[in-house]
Amino acid sequence: MNLSSQTQAFVLHFGEMGSRWGFNRTVGQMFALLTVHSEPLNADQLARALKISRGNVSMGLKELQAWRLVELHHLPGDRKDYFTAAGSIWDLARTVFEERRKRELDPTLTLLRQLLLNDPQDEQEAGAQERMQEVYDLLELLDRFANALSRLDQKDLLKLMRLGSGISKLLELKGKSGSRKR
Repeated sequence: MNLSSQTQAFVLHFGEMGSRWGFNRTVGQMFALLTVHSEPLNADQLARALKISRGNVSMGLKELQAWRLVELHHLPGDRKDYFTAAGSIWDLARTVFEERRKRELDPTLTLLRQLLLNDPQDEQEAGAQERMQEVYDLLELLDRFANALSRLDQKDLLKLMRLGSGISKLLELKGKSGSRKR
């Protein structure tokens, strides 16, 4: 399979971004290729297109399955496993967001809850717990906000995102008018 220069640029960029999103370069490239390719691909096709080993593809596919980002397909008369991206771009973004929350935010909140249950031993530890409480409160607020966003359908989420800059301007105006009243 020959990749167009645009597809190749997209795949390479996603590989570089993968490490920032929680998976390695090769997995990012595989995810990108499966996302933009119109037909299901098998491991051999992925290995040839990306010029990586078959073993590396197998490990990457397992990771993408663990992230719930790919779907397994079988073609009639073919014993190979074929893969596609698991849903629309919006579905994939939501899945990455949920998985990152599960892998990063949830364990942090759990640890902070446990630490905040302990009585501080001295003044320094009390100060540290105050800061931990602030971190916990912020992360808990973000988690509630993320849960609310994840329940929105694509149409409403898109409306909210488009309102984003307008809301910040409104808050800025409110802040300016509030400071004049004082």
